Amino acid sequence: MRLGAEPHEAAEAAQSAFTEAYALWPRLTHPGAWLRTVAYRHFLRREARCRELTDTPPETLSPSCPLRAVEIKEEELRVYEALASLPPQPRRVMAWHLDGYGTAEIAHALDMKPDAVRQNLGRARARLKAVLGLTQGGAQK
Repeated sequence: MRLGAEPHEAAEAAQSAFTEAYALWPRLTHPGAWLRTVAYRHFLRREARCRELTDTPPETLSPSCPLRAVEIKEEELRVYEALASLPPQPRRVMAWHLDGYGTAEIAHALDMKPDAVRQNLGRARARLKAVLGLTQGGAQK
């Protein structure tokens, strides 16, 4: 969702990635990064195929649906919308950062130089502060 996916798209991409990982699990050296990368690729392929929904998602979900457990609070929604407003590369770098990956890990996973990762993080932070109306200390204007 930090990369711009709707909850149902993120769930589908994650499920597809885990399905692929199941067969490869013993050989994966960095499963978290691998899953994130594969889920992102699934999302991009799906997004390219389906620019518009052909039908609206159901208003009510069955009790067993995992999406029922996903409740997006208003503040989270604002952050996701702000992340979606970032250019693609800073958004990808920021999404990895928000998931707890360090600069070196992000650089390795995205085939970037660490300086480029830091530069993209700086740009993303500045843009997010502006979009969210935050001051230097993190308080809203």
